[in-house]
Amino acid sequence: MKKKIFCTFCGKTLDTDLFDEKQRQVCRHCSEIYYENPLPVVSIIVTNKNREVLLVKRGNEPFRDMWCLPIGFAETGESIEDAALRELKEETGITASIVQLIDVSSHANPLYGELIVVTFEAEKESGTEKAGDDASDCRYFPIMNLPKLAFDSQEVAIQKYLKIKEDLWNI
Repeated sequence: MKKKIFCTFCGKTLDTDLFDEKQRQVCRHCSEIYYENPLPVVSIIVTNKNREVLLVKRGNEPFRDMWCLPIGFAETGESIEDAALRELKEETGITASIVQLIDVSSHANPLYGELIVVTFEAEKESGTEKAGDDASDCRYFPIMNLPKLAFDSQEVAIQKYLKIKEDLWNI
């Protein structure tokens, strides 16, 4: 993960020191302590009537050309649910409504640092599936025959989703 070089408040060079039993970046000039917090990431599961999952092929690194659920960072000023629906619209061209929360997990990423990945189930409302934003393709895959997903957190979320649907789908 990239480290800050300068204090965002006074512009002086940052040092590292032990605070609250952790090494943290600090500004000795203005006494600011930089507490690093995980970044919120959303992913979203949309299935069709054939129990196929909508996946996108990543157009950019990391994991370019691998398949994943629509995924992206939540932005300041939007709810976590709105972030998931925005990412879905940007990457697949469809609008949906949130059905339920499927999973929340922590993930360490070498580029972005610590992430909190929140995965929802959503139901399609409108639109035509078409890759957009940073996706190079999007399509439905049989839930029991998915390609290897780019993110381990999504593999876990899919397994939790299957467990939630198990009784319903056995009827």
